[in-house]
Amino acid sequence: QVQLVESGGGSVQPGGSLRLSCVVSGIIFNIYAMGWYRQAAGKQRELVAVITSGGNTVYADSVKGRFTISRDNAKNTVYLQMNSLKPEDTAGYYCNLDNRWERLRTTENRNWGQGTQVTVSS
Repeated sequence: QVQLVESGGGSVQPGGSLRLSCVVSGIIFNIYAMGWYRQAAGKQRELVAVITSGGNTVYADSVKGRFTISRDNAKNTVYLQMNSLKPEDTAGYYCNLDNRWERLRTTENRNWGQGTQVTVSS
């Protein structure tokens, strides 16, 4: 059974930075595409960043230029570097995986970890 453990969230001021980590176990990590999602209070979960098994990346327009997704296959870990944070980035952040990166756009029928909370406020 795949396990997803997110960490690195916290409370920061606008303009600050955070680096999130997602440690994956129970799968052959390097063959999967990985995604970062967020869900703000009262809102639907949205996909914000994707990294393919080959290292290609895709970002939502709302985070493009501010967030960077990366992976370390030796550590079974995917990261999300978050810079220039805005109050609108406040949400629970979650990771997930798929053997086809296009399917990461689908949030249904997935098992989610506990997530990590990011709060951006003055």
